[in-house]
Amino acid sequence: MLQAILATARHGVVGDKGGLPWPRIAEDMRRFRALTMGHACIVGARTFATLPALPGRFLVVVSRTMAPAKGQVLARSIEAALAMARALDAEPFVIGGAEIYRLAMPCVERVYLTEIDREVAGDTRFDFDRTGFRETAREQVCADVAFVTLER
Repeated sequence: MLQAILATARHGVVGDKGGLPWPRIAEDMRRFRALTMGHACIVGARTFATLPALPGRFLVVVSRTMAPAKGQVLARSIEAALAMARALDAEPFVIGGAEIYRLAMPCVERVYLTEIDREVAGDTRFDFDRTGFRETAREQVCADVAFVTLER
């Protein structure tokens, strides 16, 4: 089963200047850590460059130009990344960025979504089309943040 984990603000905003467009949300960081720990994680090169160390996960970085580095495996296409991640893990995660989500979403069976009901400035958007997904869980973390699980 291929899974995705992502957080979006209003209008599909997912990033700004290579980082998060909202202040860190501790509950979201804990959820990300708990869900992805021990899993293979597919990530694009630009997002990979902004991440802190992610111990306990096996990273498959998608890039056509990047050189391999210690602690991660390089895939030259989303198809290669999916094959590598699935060979390592029965339930790998797609962790971003927007282009990797867009390319992988047709194969994703479960989405862990953090809905951030805020207007934020951002230069990166991912318009997540929920067609074909059904909501299986929702937890309101605070007034403007909800954890949502969607499955095909």
